Amino acid sequence: MIKLIASDLDGTIVAKDGTISERTKRAFIEARESGIQIVFVTGRPFRWLTPIIEAFGGMGKVICSNGAVLYDLEQDEVIWSRTLSAATARKASEIILELEPKAAFAAETTKGLHLGEGFADRHHNFGVQAVLDLTSDSIDSEGIVKFLARSPHLPIDKFYASAGPQLAQLVSVTHSAFDVSLLEMAHVDIHKATTLHEYCQRLGIAAYEVMAFGDMPNDIEMLEYAGHGYAMSSGHPTTLASARFRAPSLAEDGVAQVIEDLLK
Repeated sequence: MIKLIASDLDGTIVAKDGTISERTKRAFIEARESGIQIVFVTGRPFRWLTPIIEAFGGMGKVICSNGAVLYDLEQDEVIWSRTLSAATARKASEIILELEPKAAFAAETTKGLHLGEGFADRHHNFGVQAVLDLTSDSIDSEGIVKFLARSPHLPIDKFYASAGPQLAQLVSVTHSAFDVSLLEMAHVDIHKATTLHEYCQRLGIAAYEVMAFGDMPNDIEMLEYAGHGYAMSSGHPTTLASARFRAPSLAEDGVAQVIEDLLK
């Protein structure tokens, strides 16, 4: 019996234009009304949950920043967070620069985004911004929930393959974008599945009672954790190879199709 549905957002239920289809909205609402717990699990910071809020209002909890934050939509508050120290981020940046001298960095904290030189256009609408300074006391007081490294020319799979093993003892490393070479780093013990597991324990729900959906490498641990882990057929090849089950593509409302079959 499925007691909880965990779903990634971008590329899984959220389209490139930032919308969620009516069919998908209806499927999640009907699942919730049937008594199934809903938790959204995303690499996004909790400040960037507009698609979920527009689609579902205050329904459910959200695991943000690849597991570093558990956020309550209904109460509009952070329940739990696990942060990365500035010293650890500095060490990670040194390792990355040895492999990719042109890498640029940014840090997502509990308060906003800190942008390093060359990471992005500072006029881009990222929300709250500050200049990245990994030697400042303020960034440690805010707490880094996700540290980002961007390569201007290395393909993401090559960037990840070269940097990942070097960083493995220092931080957790993943990636979640097809169109940008971006490494996403967090506390060494954190990924989507660790926080999902903790949340399920609070509810008394076992892994075999969880259905999960995702499309990118940052979803792999979550899909492996869930008794019913579905990779989107439109997802990354590595994710598809790791998942027990496959859902139709985002364009086909694949998550909605699986949920509808579950509720029949």
